[in-house]
Amino acid sequence: MKRDNAPAAKGNSKKARINDQIEAKQVRLINAEGEQVGIVSLSDALAQAQAATLDLVEIVADSDPIVCKIMDYGKHLFEIKKTKAAAKKKQKQQLVKEMKFRPGTEEADYQVKLKALMRFLEHGDKAKVTLKFRGRELAHQELGMEMMQRIETDLAEMGTVEQAAKMEGKQLTMVIAPKKRK
Repeated sequence: MKRDNAPAAKGNSKKARINDQIEAKQVRLINAEGEQVGIVSLSDALAQAQAATLDLVEIVADSDPIVCKIMDYGKHLFEIKKTKAAAKKKQKQQLVKEMKFRPGTEEADYQVKLKALMRFLEHGDKAKVTLKFRGRELAHQELGMEMMQRIETDLAEMGTVEQAAKMEGKQLTMVIAPKKRK
């Protein structure tokens, strides 16, 4: 099934050349079963591909002579797309989850929020801890720093501090990344 696609641009190495787009005089041919035929002329390779009602696809362009395989090009593109999709599916997207505190956060609320932070780190997500000051609380920033240090020590076995606690306007922020699992 011969295709008359527009010739691939010389600089575009992403698309494999097929059939009449191949410009070499001789090619190292691999047949449809995957067996190596050897070095043959381009016209012979094209004739074999046409006889099998398949395409002649350039596999390795930078070798001498170039390597070509007889295959169904549409099926080949489908397989490549499928493997890329499977690889993308396996990747884990790391999210940054945020937990907000106040300088006067009571012990019970602190424990609930700490458990949520632990859950974020267990699932492999980064945790951003924000401590917001209002009004006169800004005069006692040391209370906020003490709370951040307490959070850091409580989460030391589950995560490492990626960004140390620092003031940004009226809030104190710190980012904790999960520890690598062995």
